[in-house]
Amino acid sequence: MSWVSGPLTAFDLETTGTDVETDRIVTAAVVRLEADGSVSEERTWLLNPGVAIPEQASAIHGISTERAREHGVPAASAVEEIARTVADGLRAGVPLVVMNARYDLSLLDRECRRYAVESVSERLGDVPSPVIDPLVIDKHVDKYRKGKRALHALCAHYGVSLDDAHDARADAVAAARVVRRMGEKHEPVGVMPLQDLHGLQTRAAAEQSLSLQAYLRRTGDPAAVVEPAWPLIPRRREPQAGEGDSEVSVRSR
Repeated sequence: MSWVSGPLTAFDLETTGTDVETDRIVTAAVVRLEADGSVSEERTWLLNPGVAIPEQASAIHGISTERAREHGVPAASAVEEIARTVADGLRAGVPLVVMNARYDLSLLDRECRRYAVESVSERLGDVPSPVIDPLVIDKHVDKYRKGKRALHALCAHYGVSLDDAHDARADAVAAARVVRRMGEKHEPVGVMPLQDLHGLQTRAAAEQSLSLQAYLRRTGDPAAVVEPAWPLIPRRREPQAGEGDSEVSVRSR
């Protein structure tokens, strides 16, 4: 059976910013969609991230610092629940849909480290797999299409409704429905075994990063570095006593 006609789990975060190493989770959603597109299970979280939420982030997802502090659950307990829920779905054999997976999965991984919580990778004994990323797949199957590749643009292109953009649940549901449409439209992807599809995205994401890096270096940023790893950016090694941080900075995408 093709993955297109089976269940999908979708995961999405809204956060305080775009840096996976320093920013925090504000809201999260994990939903399961059945073959007909209906949502059969869902969990959502509003966290108190323990830091002020920048105004530019609040303007996107609608969660203010005051609301998060008053109504959010403690970040440590929520991060543990989110990581466990994501890992449980993968352990059950259901593919995980994440729009721009290297951002959401990496930020969750860093939150796990921050609160000394077992990460998704640690729970599974390996990098999360199989992951299906609409952003990576769309760039692979329709490389030269002009225009934006953000979720709202993919929804418009593939005819999927997105009524509440930047709500974690709405974005997760839309991402799963978009990627199912992709699989239906681009049959080689839709009939590919999941592990082969995961491997294809790993290679495609690296190629896409190198292409963007080359473009940035040509157009005015000669030191630009775009992270090639997918679906999870490796953790930076903690500097030892007397060592500086020699890691190359990673451009947020």
